[in-house]
Amino acid sequence: MRLSRYFLPVSKEAPSDAAIVSHQLMLRTGMVRQNGAGIYTWLPLGYRVLKKIEQIVREEMNRAGAIELLMPTLQQADLWRESGRYDDYGKEMLRIKDRHERDMLYGPTNEELITDVFRAYVKSYKSLPLNLYHQQWKFRDEVRPRFGVMRGR
Repeated sequence: MRLSRYFLPVSKEAPSDAAIVSHQLMLRTGMVRQNGAGIYTWLPLGYRVLKKIEQIVREEMNRAGAIELLMPTLQQADLWRESGRYDDYGKEMLRIKDRHERDMLYGPTNEELITDVFRAYVKSYKSLPLNLYHQQWKFRDEVRPRFGVMRGR
């Protein structure tokens, strides 16, 4: 694709709220657009870079013998209550109810889910070692989101 036809919104000004250099560069070069504190839209250039990074991580993890899986971002609150971390997270965790009034949450992390997967399917030590990984979006309503996209909302 020709550069003249590519969507690449650049800016000469460094955003005043971007504290670290990498964050400033990503905003100025049109890789991401900041929609709010810690919330970003990945623009075409940034999205291409993100996909390439994901592919490099995937290749290296696979080379190391790990197996990729994908877990849902929406999680049942019961798993979090069982682990004792449902109330520990406080307001940083986005909690919702589904149409059946069941407590759900947008997972800030996946330890509870992967533990549930292991509990359901790994029944013997003979199944071990097992090296699983996943790459996914997370949501944390950080009090002070900083470090750009490395630790956003």
